Amino acid sequence: MLIAVASQNFRTVTGHVGKTRRFLVFEASAGAPAQEVDRIDLPRGMAMHDFHGDGHHPLYDVNAIIAGSVGDGFARRMAARGITAVATGEVDPAMAAQAFAEGRLPPAAPHDHDEADCSHG
Repeated sequence: MLIAVASQNFRTVTGHVGKTRRFLVFEASAGAPAQEVDRIDLPRGMAMHDFHGDGHHPLYDVNAIIAGSVGDGFARRMAARGITAVATGEVDPAMAAQAFAEGRLPPAAPHDHDEADCSHG
């Protein structure tokens, strides 16, 4: 399974998936360590918050997307394409991908939806 993990710095899981332009892509399955197979570094205008075209998007090639926060609208938009989008409190991208593949991904910590830059809620 291909899993994209939002990681603006390519080291830790990033929140606000719709505004993220960098993703680590892992091949993961239960019982085997997740292996990084690609990195996505989207140009401006291609973050999912900005992309509303009917054309292809690089994230459409994965089975799942993980980030520190995932809004309901984003999750529905991805589900319509057969992609699972989930939020997690895990900060290590490889650990997040592995945990997702094994069905044990920890949920994201709750946060205040009144934050100025909160894009879901």
